[in-house]
Amino acid sequence: MLAKLAENSSMPNIASVLRDEISRLARKEIKVETAHLQKAVTNYRSEIAALKRRISELEKLSKRRLDKPRALPGIYAEGSGNLRFQAKGFAKLRQRLELSAAQMGHLLGVSAPSIYKWESGKGRPRHSKLAAVAAIRNMRKSDVAAKLQELTAEVQ
Repeated sequence: MLAKLAENSSMPNIASVLRDEISRLARKEIKVETAHLQKAVTNYRSEIAALKRRISELEKLSKRRLDKPRALPGIYAEGSGNLRFQAKGFAKLRQRLELSAAQMGHLLGVSAPSIYKWESGKGRPRHSKLAAVAAIRNMRKSDVAAKLQELTAEVQ
C-alpha cells in the first residue's frame, strides 16, 4: 500500500497536467483574441480624456464670457476688426453729422426706431451694421449728404 502511495505522489496526475495545459492554451487564445479590443479601449480612453479636457476648456471660456459684464459695444478702435459700439457715441455721431434718425436709418439700411433703440441703449446693431456705422463715422458731412442723395436717387 505504501508503494502505491509513493507511485501516486511521485507521478503527476494526468488530469491536473491536462487541465493546466488547457488553461494555459485558453489564456493564450483569449489574449490573442482580445488584443485588438484592448487597443480599442486604450484609444477610447485617450479620446474620452481629450474630450473631457476640451469640455473643461470650453466651460472655462464660457464662464469667463458670462462673467464679463455685457457692455454695449463702443465706437470701435480705428482700423481694427474688433468693432465696438456705444450708444452715447452713436448719438453724438448723428448730432455731429446733423442727421435725423430716419436719415441715419436710411444710410445704414435700418428703420428710425432701430436708431432710437441703439441710441437709448435698448438695442445694439448687428455686426454687419457695425461695419456700416464705422464707415459712416469716417465720413464728413458733405460725404454723408452725397451718399444720402445717391440712396434717395436709387429708390426713385
